[in-house]
Amino acid sequence: MTHHLLVAHGSDEARNAVHSIVARVGIESRTTVVFEYRLDGAVDRLAVPRRAEARRADRLWERTCFEAFVAPAAGSHYCELNFSPSTEWAAYAFDAYREGMRPLALPKPPSVAVVETEAELRVTAAIDLAALPEAPWPWRIGLTAVVEDRAGSRAYFALRHPRQNPDFHDVAGFTASLDEGAR
Repeated sequence: MTHHLLVAHGSDEARNAVHSIVARVGIESRTTVVFEYRLDGAVDRLAVPRRAEARRADRLWERTCFEAFVAPAAGSHYCELNFSPSTEWAAYAFDAYREGMRPLALPKPPSVAVVETEAELRVTAAIDLAALPEAPWPWRIGLTAVVEDRAGSRAYFALRHPRQNPDFHDVAGFTASLDEGAR
């Protein structure tokens, strides 16, 4: 698995509670991709959604949530995956930049595991490879996080922020890659 440090956008109040967010992505088996996010900081100052039934849910990005954007090496289509510390999840397909948004059909729901202490929040999600865009490899990947503090302020973290305002859908932010050879 490759490790990636996520950087904060702007001077959001919520980022003060976060010391770092490290994201990892890798192919765990012939059929599974794993995304892991480790937030180090003052977790007690954050608005961490309570554990809920693991199920598909919309609008997870409005609260503390970890995300992955996956696109094939060529083409304009991509998918967005959301993993909440509640264990709820979402998956969307797009035809092009913010166009044609629809629920992404999954062969089976992702598995979302959460570890929370006063200084760490770790969310690990495993998803079936068949749910993600078809080759050509390598995939371009954007790893992101929305972090909300208890006062309601949000900070936006990503591998790269190519725009003045946070926009996780900009493919210029999909700077990680995952190659078929990683299987």
